Amino acid sequence: MKKGLKTVLAGALSSVVLLSACGEENNGNEVNGSNGNNGNTNEAANSNGNEEVAFPEDRIEIIVPYAAGGGTDAVARSFAEVAEEHLGENVSVLNREGGGGAVGMQEGANAEPDGHTVTMVTVELLTLPHSGLAQFTYEDFTPVALLNEDAAAITVPADSEWETIDDFIETAENESGIQIGNSGTGAIWHLAAAALEQEIGADFNHVPFDGAAPAITALLGGHIDAVTVSAGEVGAQVEAGDLRILAVMAEDRLDAFPDVPTLEESGVDLSIGTWRGLAVPNGTPDGVVSVLEDAFGEAAQEDSFIETLDNLDLGYRFEGSEGFEDLIQSQDELFEELIPSLDLNN
Repeated sequence: MKKGLKTVLAGALSSVVLLSACGEENNGNEVNGSNGNNGNTNEAANSNGNEEVAFPEDRIEIIVPYAAGGGTDAVARSFAEVAEEHLGENVSVLNREGGGGAVGMQEGANAEPDGHTVTMVTVELLTLPHSGLAQFTYEDFTPVALLNEDAAAITVPADSEWETIDDFIETAENESGIQIGNSGTGAIWHLAAAALEQEIGADFNHVPFDGAAPAITALLGGHIDAVTVSAGEVGAQVEAGDLRILAVMAEDRLDAFPDVPTLEESGVDLSIGTWRGLAVPNGTPDGVVSVLEDAFGEAAQEDSFIETLDNLDLGYRFEGSEGFEDLIQSQDELFEELIPSLDLNN
């Protein structure tokens, strides 16, 4: 098996991504506790473990670092509606777009660490700092809950000469110039293709587009050879028989595409994608984080929220604070190595 860049896949959108696969399981994470929906204040041990903390004491605000009306905004608003039933306080959404997510996430990192300001963080929490476009790092936040993940998918025309991922890899290892479309230079789907390129020793011709949709259109028109956008973004064309997904860059096969193998099944140790989750400023008391984690875990299981993700072609995955932190740390290691090697600023 080839060694190299390894992540735990994740999933979410920023403007460059939209997505796939909705499931009903919580990936083995037990959702603990009940925070009630009767308006009562929750009680939990504080960070010293010696006292109880009354939380929440006021409304909770979710900062969305992207514009209203986008996918991340839709996820946040749907989640806010169900979360307030489990927290007993109003949960509102505040859009703070700008800098590809940097403005809103910086505001979230600087917020009072009392749990009443929560930030919807995306994979850009990691990619922006390593690209020199943000001063914060993931260590400025305490992860609370992962809500969504979407794997990159290697997709080709249905009549392509590559019928399997092994066919594709064999060609890529021996020939240069395979044209792979992405959603923009430095965007997550460009990084996915670049990571694959480095992992197998290929020499791709990366073709940037203004979003995933035009890249898919170019693929359908025969102008490029493949794309590495999410499976959900090509799902309709795959179902229509126009495109074929060769593999997904995930640890496990996707529920929506059970016949599509992972890269790891072909010996390529790589998982990469996009994700969305909720985080609070570093320094927030452990007891407050625990209340939020329990309430968010219950809210994430609500049918209305899962249906929202499904309607947006977004993949569902819940992880609590510890699992979400493991994901972030793993992917940060990948981007720390990958992004500087691409020399995106020149």
